[in-house]
Amino acid sequence: MKSPHAPQSELRQNLRWLINSRVIFTILLLCSTAFIHVNRYDSAFKSPLILLYGMIAALFPLSMVYAFIRVRVSREVLFAYIQIAIDCLVVTVVIFVTGSFDSIFSFLYLVVIIYTSMLLYRRGSMIIAGVCSLFYLMLAGLEYLGWIHPLDFGSAVAASHYDWQNVFYKIVITSIACFAVAFLSSLLAEQARRTRKELHAMSARMQRVEKMAAVGEMGAGLAHEIKNPLASITGSIQLLLEEMPYDAGRDKLMRIILREADRLSALVGNFLLFARPPSGKSKPISLDQAIPETVRLVEQDKRCRDRIAIRQSGQKGLWVAMDPDHFRQVLWNLLLNAVESIDGDGVVHVRVEPCKPKYVSIEIADSGCGITEKNLNYIFDPFYTSKPDGTGLGLSIVHTILESHDGWLEVESKAGQGTTFTIKLNRIASPPIA
Repeated sequence: MKSPHAPQSELRQNLRWLINSRVIFTILLLCSTAFIHVNRYDSAFKSPLILLYGMIAALFPLSMVYAFIRVRVSREVLFAYIQIAIDCLVVTVVIFVTGSFDSIFSFLYLVVIIYTSMLLYRRGSMIIAGVCSLFYLMLAGLEYLGWIHPLDFGSAVAASHYDWQNVFYKIVITSIACFAVAFLSSLLAEQARRTRKELHAMSARMQRVEKMAAVGEMGAGLAHEIKNPLASITGSIQLLLEEMPYDAGRDKLMRIILREADRLSALVGNFLLFARPPSGKSKPISLDQAIPETVRLVEQDKRCRDRIAIRQSGQKGLWVAMDPDHFRQVLWNLLLNAVESIDGDGVVHVRVEPCKPKYVSIEIADSGCGITEKNLNYIFDPFYTSKPDGTGLGLSIVHTILESHDGWLEVESKAGQGTTFTIKLNRIASPPIA
């Protein structure tokens, strides 16, 4: 399930921005209070000025405390809610001091809601919109009932001097404005977040493609040069085994050479597949048939059988254009990766969904050990592997094959919480029945 809040790294950065912005706001509030003091009052010992100066004096050390706590706190979302709730209270005090119901500064609630949407997205902004509406309701209601009175700040008129319809109307309009701004600003914030994520993924993808293309071009020629003498060595050893008299020790050594030569030959073959995958022949593939077929093969593998449950879900009737052998190889590699990442019993989910503009998304999510953020940057590098008997070419080959079919591979993972690989392929209309 996707989090309704910003990722921790992004949230931490936004919290730093919020703390710095609050300091700037406090400085502006101090300057405006000093301006009013000089132009309207001959003494600082007036109720509005005492409250404003006191609030400013509290905001500066509070910002320092926020900055100190931010470095050490582990629950950023709760910390953000606490800060924003205090900001709502501060805005309420500013409104009360500057005329209460008649104050022109009620728009500051909207400012709080807008930056809340940048931190906590829709859920958080709606909650804070409710808090702001409640604070304003209490302020206007208590003033209308005569329990509190506006301070001597300009020519403010108390809410009790208005008809209840006017008071109710302003409270309702303010609340509607809070929730409308919360909805619209959170919508824009989520769109900006998705755009940033897509741009980041595209940039990372382009860097991977450039790096792997360079490695592939350099290694393809080297692999061909290794393959020819390796075939000569293997053939020569086999001839010696057939023609020389049997000797147990010598025979054992020669068979070790043959075994390691075969392993090296397979490695070179895999590297050539990564560097220059065969173009293949694209054909319409029904995902309703191709995915279950590969899943059944994986379920019969000894690494999966009686241990891992593979569950399939998503939309039916989706088709892609790709070489069938390449598609099976890609799906096989990713499913086996998911299976091997799970110690003991576990679950692998395969989900198929259409995505805009004309793509198909195939998600393979496991309940395995996950990948650390540091290692996530290297998993597509050739020969990088965390498996003791792995070659480190599986994901590189998958990536190269998908790129050759105008597709790509995305990954999300967190250590201890599993990994999700997402294949993106061009969607096509189902071919006509012959």
